[in-house]
Amino acid sequence: MVSDLLRLTVLGCATPYASVDNPCSGYLVSSGETRVWVDAGSGTLAELQRHVRLDEVDAIWISHLHADHSADLLTAYYAALFADVQLAAPIPLFGPPGIADRLAHFLTNTSTRSPVESAFTVHELYDGHQTHVGAITLTSRAVEHGIPAFAVRIEAEGRSLVYSGDTAPCANLTQLANGCDVLLCEAESAQAPAEGVQVHHTPEDTGDTADAARAGRLIVTHVGRFLTPQQAVARASTRFNGPVDHAAPGATFSIGPGLSGCSVLDGG
Repeated sequence: MVSDLLRLTVLGCATPYASVDNPCSGYLVSSGETRVWVDAGSGTLAELQRHVRLDEVDAIWISHLHADHSADLLTAYYAALFADVQLAAPIPLFGPPGIADRLAHFLTNTSTRSPVESAFTVHELYDGHQTHVGAITLTSRAVEHGIPAFAVRIEAEGRSLVYSGDTAPCANLTQLANGCDVLLCEAESAQAPAEGVQVHHTPEDTGDTADAARAGRLIVTHVGRFLTPQQAVARASTRFNGPVDHAAPGATFSIGPGLSGCSVLDGG
């Protein structure tokens, strides 16, 4: 049944700020009755509610603490504690080291620290971190973005999705994505930097990573402002022979073997 498949819904993929009809980075991943909000960039909480209430989310996973991947945790905090959301317990939140204090620092307005732990049960990620959320297994690896940052492999019922977060090409991402059904990989950079440290993929890099990992399908996301999605897909396709899609906001992909990596259910 479709409802039992591993599914990816794109809440938004804009960088570094939200566009009209495209929030920043955020995804809803589900399998059966399990739902995980992956990255919480600006505007994604509103889009999340098209599909699920905040109190129906089983966990939140955050790749890194740049605002275009995490800012809506702030409004989620207010929703969880001071509005009409009724949490049975704080929402499990998996994120980089220091995430709780980072949120509390922003949210605290008096001498009393804001009780972020009343909204979220915080679990700090580390390289190799693994956890089980309902039907879904999440395995995180540290990646190269100039700040603490992680990619994640999401598995359920023999199906696998790997999300790069933001990162330069790196061995940890390639290893994590080895043999995955779908690689959801950022392509923020139009060109690799001539000087300095690389912290993002180019479209060609996304193709190279997908090819090296033997991914079944590549979905290009987080395309930078100096590229169009069509350009990113075309350039990635010069390095990867498998199917290449764009993570269009609102699109839902069903992921799994026998589906040529994934199929688009709606949107996009």
